[in-house]
Formats: sequence, C-alpha cells, structure tokens
Amino acid sequence: MTARFAPPPDHAGDPVGVSGWRTLPNLLTLVRLLLVPVLGVLLFAQDGTDPALRWWATAVFVVAAITDLLDGELARRSGTVTTVGKIADPIADKAITAVALIGLSALGDLPWWVTIVILARELGVTALRFWVIRHGVIPASRGGKAKTVAQIIAIALYLAPLPDAIDPLRILAMAIAVILTVVTGIDYAVRAWRLRQAGRMTP
Repeated sequence: MTARFAPPPDHAGDPVGVSGWRTLPNLLTLVRLLLVPVLGVLLFAQDGTDPALRWWATAVFVVAAITDLLDGELARRSGTVTTVGKIADPIADKAITAVALIGLSALGDLPWWVTIVILARELGVTALRFWVIRHGVIPASRGGKAKTVAQIIAIALYLAPLPDAIDPLRILAMAIAVILTVVTGIDYAVRAWRLRQAGRMTP
C-alpha cells in the first residue's frame, strides 16, 4: 500500500509536552517577538530610503521567518510543546508580518489593499480558531505552508532595496502570496464551518 503524505498538525493541536516555558523553541519565539520592534525601527529610519538600513531590515525579517519555520518543528520533535509556545508562536508570526506589511504600505512601497487582504485573512483565521476550538483543531494544510513560504519570499523582495528591474518579480511573488492567502483562507473557513456543524450534531 502506498503511504499517503499527511500535513503536519496545527500548532494549536500539539499536545503539551512540558509545563515550563524555558525551552529552545520558546526562546526562538521570544527572539522573533524581540525582532518585531527592531524591524519597525530599521524600516522607518530615514523614511525607508537608506539602502543599508533596508538590507538590515530584510535580514531581520528573514531571521524572524527562519525562527518561525524552526520553533514549531523543534517543539514537536523534542516533545517540548508548551502552552506558552502555542499562544506566543502565532502572535509572533502575525506581529512580524504585520509590521513588515504596514511599514511597506506606509512608505508607499506596497499597495494598502494587499496589506489589508493579508492581515484580514490572518486575523480571520485566528478568530476561526477560537470559534471552533471547543469542537476540535483544524490541521494545517499543505496550501497553508505554501502560503507562509510565499508571503516570506514576497515580503523579503519588497523589503530589500533591489533595482527597479526586479519589480516584475516582486509583483509576481506578491500576487502568488495574495492568491494563496485568499484561497487558503476560504478553505480554512469552510473546514471551520464543517467542524462546527459536526460538533453541534455530536451528542
């Protein structure tokens, strides 16, 4: 029988392995939270026109994105999932993304509608998590993982002070990120509704 690939579980559904918060995954999450104001300062310094500062801002965002990809996986593999980590991880993810997108739009580098669409989706999914939490946890999909990677690449391309010749690549990357953001958001909403309805029918 051919083994089927199953997407990794949602962070919110991971069983808690330890009671304390001093774990390597949590420290990575803490680093990401501390990088949020650093990114904001670097991005807005000198109205975002200094190439060196923009490169530093890009580097900070990429480092934060790497910690995002590592902390959850490390926690699951090492059995060090904590309640603190399950709460702080999504907060850190959305904070670093929000600062980057809002900063880019405020500086005129990215249309505001793109920022609004992405952030509305992320906040909407968070609200849906709480809406269905009593009935279960919706597993993360491969589309959701692809969406995260696409957003990281697109935002990094907009943060970096690259030549204007790269603009078509920037636009394409962001278009892919927005499409995946919307599609996976709709998919999550449908699955949340089905889970909620199934929970209501359960005696």
